[in-house]
Amino acid sequence: MQQNAEKKCNMATNVKYPIGIQDFEGLRKDGYIYVDKTGIIRKLIEEGKYYFLSRPRRFGKSLLLSTIRAYFEGKRELFKGLAIDTDEESWEAHPVLHLDLNSQKYDSKESLDGVLDDFLSREEAKYEIVKDNDYFGLRFCNLIRKAYEQTGQRVVILIDEYDKPMLQAIGKPELQDAFRNTLKGFYGALKTMDGSIQFALLTGVTKFGKVSVFSDLNHLVDLSLDARYYNICGISEEEIHHYFKEGVQELAAANGMTEDECYALLKERYDGYHFEESAPGMYNPFSLLQTLVKQKFGSYWFETGTPTYLVTLLQMHDYNLESMAEVETDADVLNSTDGGSTDPIPVIYQSGYLTIKGYDKEFGLYKLGFPNKEVEEGFMKFLVPFYTNIPKSSSAFEITQFVKDVRAGRTEQFIKRLRSFFAGTPYELVKDLENHYQNVLFIIARLMGIYTRTEYHTSEGRIDMVILTKDYCYVLEFKLNGTAEEALQQIQDKHYTLPFEMDGQHIVRIGMNFSSETRNIDGVAIG
Repeated sequence: MQQNAEKKCNMATNVKYPIGIQDFEGLRKDGYIYVDKTGIIRKLIEEGKYYFLSRPRRFGKSLLLSTIRAYFEGKRELFKGLAIDTDEESWEAHPVLHLDLNSQKYDSKESLDGVLDDFLSREEAKYEIVKDNDYFGLRFCNLIRKAYEQTGQRVVILIDEYDKPMLQAIGKPELQDAFRNTLKGFYGALKTMDGSIQFALLTGVTKFGKVSVFSDLNHLVDLSLDARYYNICGISEEEIHHYFKEGVQELAAANGMTEDECYALLKERYDGYHFEESAPGMYNPFSLLQTLVKQKFGSYWFETGTPTYLVTLLQMHDYNLESMAEVETDADVLNSTDGGSTDPIPVIYQSGYLTIKGYDKEFGLYKLGFPNKEVEEGFMKFLVPFYTNIPKSSSAFEITQFVKDVRAGRTEQFIKRLRSFFAGTPYELVKDLENHYQNVLFIIARLMGIYTRTEYHTSEGRIDMVILTKDYCYVLEFKLNGTAEEALQQIQDKHYTLPFEMDGQHIVRIGMNFSSETRNIDGVAIG
């Protein structure tokens, strides 16, 4: 065992994977693998001036900005051997103003003010600018002007995670309004100082539109759904084979798989992000690199933390989770987020928990779904403690035991566990009790890892849930403030089991009743 462990540890010692490294200069000097995006960056710089890019967290946005910064600072030595390193490049150094809003917690107006003041003060000191007012927008305009005048080169502006304050203020309208007003004035400098600006790129998770921070920045070219730049962040199938073939071979050997099996599992777990309807899928770079380094398949993206603002949105609008799994919407919705909107889908899509799965060209509708298994499983596990009485620490155990009971035909045991998921639901968390029950059942069904389906359609009606295993077929019908016997009778009368009677499994019919008074299952009938 010790020899195998040592072999596994030593297999990938010759390769340095840039996990969490967001500084291009450090990455290149320290010999980490760099997936060359500089050809795309050159195209971006040559074709335009003002850009916005939305991508999920941990998708390489910060490294992209750092690479662009190094290019505009004229650090040619860092680009040796890369696509952008050609003789005709001028490599003139420009003043670069690089603001990163990612690291701070924004829980008050003062927290954002402090970050902006610190950024401006540091940059003003470089150009010996004396602060003459307290308005961030005016100070930013003056900084851009002075930097241009003193260097003779137009300014490059890079802003990372521009929307972090707005996202952290979701559900807090007064704070969000304060952040919006501050950022509108600050970002307005990009339009006011156009003659002094060479290039500008803002990145973030979401795009706040309408009367929000982008309302005055109509000159930004949005790359988020642009087929030309679908692969500017993330890792493509071709890039995995080109840059990480050796790592995949080592991963396959460490897990007793063939190389083809390993590629297939990587694709199932970490691929599937589509940033344009016709574009190939992209891999989550953070999860992919973690898997290659640790030589173990895991849910690495979720281990870095899922933002609670997503649950805030879902619960604030009493959203039906089953609808989220098969959403159809248009480009206007996907491209814009309004902090006061009643639709959480744009934020959830832009955050990377849903992606484009199909496109109806005639009606201009995008079909959304979970990008891959890592996201689907991780998101459902994350939701468990918010929608059930099961704490995060024991949710994995409870789901595992639930699955084991279902597969073994222990009907009474899994019904008992099902009750525990509903027990003690706080009144203040539930507006629509029936919708709450459906959401809990949807989470359970998605997490079971076997064929399950809620609201299964038949020719004679609509089954609430079907669970299929190798040996058992469970057909479940639920009532709210009725009786379990009524639910069981509906299964019989509408012949819900007919589609499954030739499959060979033992069929179990279960009727359940939810009580709004006890807020739990108060009756079960099995037939």
